[in-house]
Amino acid sequence: MSVASAPLRSVSVWIAFLAAHVALVALNLTAPGFPLGDVTSVYWFWTNQAFGADYWVGIDAPWVYPVLALVPILGSYALYPVAASIPALVPLTLDASLYSVTWLALIVVLDVVAFAALVGRGRSRRRRIAGWWWSLFLVALGPIALARIDAVTVALAVAGVVVVASRPLLATVLLTAAAWIKVWPGVLVVALVVTLRERGRVLGIALATSAVVAIIALAAGSGANVASFVGQQTGRGLQVEAPVSTFWMWGAILDPSTTEVDYDTDILTWQVDGPGSELVSAVMTPLLIVVVGLVCGLGALVVRRGVDASVVLPPLALSLVTSLIVFQKVGSPQFISWLAVPVILGLVGQHSRGVRAPADAGVRAAGSRLGIHVSVVLVTVIAALTHALYPYLYGYLLGLWPEMLVVLTVRNALLVALLAWAVVCLARLRPEAAVPGGSTVGSSRSEADAERHTDGHARATVVDTAHL
Repeated sequence: MSVASAPLRSVSVWIAFLAAHVALVALNLTAPGFPLGDVTSVYWFWTNQAFGADYWVGIDAPWVYPVLALVPILGSYALYPVAASIPALVPLTLDASLYSVTWLALIVVLDVVAFAALVGRGRSRRRRIAGWWWSLFLVALGPIALARIDAVTVALAVAGVVVVASRPLLATVLLTAAAWIKVWPGVLVVALVVTLRERGRVLGIALATSAVVAIIALAAGSGANVASFVGQQTGRGLQVEAPVSTFWMWGAILDPSTTEVDYDTDILTWQVDGPGSELVSAVMTPLLIVVVGLVCGLGALVVRRGVDASVVLPPLALSLVTSLIVFQKVGSPQFISWLAVPVILGLVGQHSRGVRAPADAGVRAAGSRLGIHVSVVLVTVIAALTHALYPYLYGYLLGLWPEMLVVLTVRNALLVALLAWAVVCLARLRPEAAVPGGSTVGSSRSEADAERHTDGHARATVVDTAHL
């Protein structure tokens, strides 16, 4: 392979990523099913409140999101002057239509920055593969991948996990900031605390970052509203797409006299209501906390066995993120976008190291590869099934069409299977023999040498992660 082939491969992966975003932007603006519903109604409403009535959610009132979520939601409005100067957008008045365009532009820019952090100069085959897969995942998941606040957190989290080997403290800042936009990246910070030797510094940086956000919010007059997001979810019922709701969704078909799908006008979601649903709804949040604690305990046990942090982190992150989805009583389709982050971490960190007994090396390497490959397939299929459910045919799901309930049931069953697989992969980890020259996230020495040969250049970087 020629030296010039590496830049060409880098260009091709960038073209695929940008093409995926062009397609998703077009779908968001033209597809049926109202994919930008939250953006053009809820986010736009909050923006109008802030700039029109000087009433700021999270500051002047309790809010469902952490206060830093105001930055992208209001920041999209700040792009209006730029958007209004583009002739093609002049027909759009300064309303929700233009806001949807600026929102999508903001998400694309964030994704491009995260993608640049991921693929770099394109010299790493492993990172290019992760880039190709992320593009495929976005298309499989569909327009919802860009159309919610979750897209901002995914971009920050991707940037965070790809620099964790070389700059763990920077990764902590990015992940903590993302958690102050939407809570889920907080489990990735927890995963770093569990696995890294620098856990004290990681925890300190996370707390310091949180303190800065809280102090700014308090200075703006938030008072107790800065923590209001903690209790906003507790009173919710079971959302129709949540894995636990599957039983009641089928119950609504089998016995509509006792179980039904209804719309909660307070939190603007479709929920199931039937025998035992209120009790299960009350139990789900405590159960989620217990499950996350157990997964963290398993991760800590594996670390105590002497397994390298770079090996523990991907399955631990996948286990934690999947737990947040499986044991949620809220099952919004955009939650599936979270799964891209631990999978990308696994793809970037995929490696084959020697083990204690040379005779076992091939078996252990094959098992490691199987772990990430199965995860990639499961997450891609889960994304595609979620796309089948939302947004185009979502009305048929709410109408309890059996075909749509089959799709929902299979999707939710695969989420449970993914969680089980990730936990099994984590539990089976055992210490490996030291790799000469230090361990690496993303490659062993032999694989790095292979990449140098494959990419046709002699300066492939091997990241030393002895500090992990």
